[in-house]
Amino acid sequence: MMISQLGRYEVLGELGQGAMGVVYKARDPLIDRVVAIKTINLGLAMDEKEEYEGRFYQEARAAGRLNHPNIVTIYDVGKSGNVAYIAMEFLEGRELRDIMNESGLLPVDQVLDIVAQVAQGLAYAHEYDIVHRDVKPSNIMVIRDGHVKITDFGIARMASSSVRTQTGMVLGSPKYMSPEQVMGKSIDQRSDIFSLGVMLYEMLTGQAPFNGENVNAIMYQTLNAVPAPPNALNSAVPEMVNFIVAKALAKGVEDRYQNAKDFAADLRTCRDTLPRSGRSVELSNSAVGGEKKLPDAIESAGRMGADEEEAKSATHAGLSKAFDSAAATMRLAALTATSEDVDELSKTLKIGRPSAESINLAGIQARRPASTASSVPIAKPRQTTHQILVKPSTQSRGGNLLVVILVVLVLLGIIVFFVF
Repeated sequence: MMISQLGRYEVLGELGQGAMGVVYKARDPLIDRVVAIKTINLGLAMDEKEEYEGRFYQEARAAGRLNHPNIVTIYDVGKSGNVAYIAMEFLEGRELRDIMNESGLLPVDQVLDIVAQVAQGLAYAHEYDIVHRDVKPSNIMVIRDGHVKITDFGIARMASSSVRTQTGMVLGSPKYMSPEQVMGKSIDQRSDIFSLGVMLYEMLTGQAPFNGENVNAIMYQTLNAVPAPPNALNSAVPEMVNFIVAKALAKGVEDRYQNAKDFAADLRTCRDTLPRSGRSVELSNSAVGGEKKLPDAIESAGRMGADEEEAKSATHAGLSKAFDSAAATMRLAALTATSEDVDELSKTLKIGRPSAESINLAGIQARRPASTASSVPIAKPRQTTHQILVKPSTQSRGGNLLVVILVVLVLLGIIVFFVF
């Protein structure tokens, strides 16, 4: 049965299910204003409830200080019985996730404009030391004239605390998590930039840069795989966007954009070089749904050439079952991270540190050719021109020997012809 009152707010109807509770449309009778109310269930043990409720108000107050055109405005927080709630700006628009699911690939100029607006909103929040932690299409609203609003600031951290308290598991949308989130390390604004880079890639190509059958497979790819350039999957993407995406998705935080303002500036500069598509985002109301699979990039962007298809399949190679597990993620961490990082990930995943024998075995498997071990390709150091010249390949030596044999046979044939 739907509730009719939350604090002083009169509930008008249900809008959908949020990350931690029901989202309602309500009216504030004091100023006759329609608001959206997100509810959060506080049904925890008493000691956890007090700590969680304290963090809830702290995070909500911090998010409530944000006043930016690209961030949804929070009006009020409160509690009614066992339900805490946040009253915020009611938006007439649609989630970006629903638009992507129904529209397929949007025009590139429109994608760049949407993501630039998100980057501007994030830049403002980061100036106040507030990191969103869960940037993804379902937390972005598109309203009239293509204006964009980021939702769920502050709530993302609360969701993480709630789930971690109750289950001890890593929370988040695995496809959009940064490498440092996967490793359980402390994060800053550059983690939001990585997540926004993942969203940008998905909007440009119709598929996530890091994918897998389960959370562990996605985590492995996030730490280890380098996705194909966007224009290998969508020929409408200009070369400059490839570089922007690569910088946003850099594994190391120092190699990424250091602030979202620079990210937004590059996106706008690139967008200004493109002709305007003139196509508007469809904002007609529809039922709120879960995350559905986007149309295949081949169907959305036209048939790819053989070289593009080969590049795509090489980059998004499937994971062997040997790597598709939490233990494999730990082995990877042991091979690539510091001891402190491995300890943090061990606590997060609740599994012990891998033995030296299993680490060595994983290292050998990772170095095997594709014919003997199926795994995500690991980037190898590039050979210099000098190395290439000094170390000819076995195939090259074999080819030279064949040429010599052919020459000898021809000469023998000529000698025999003249003698006899």
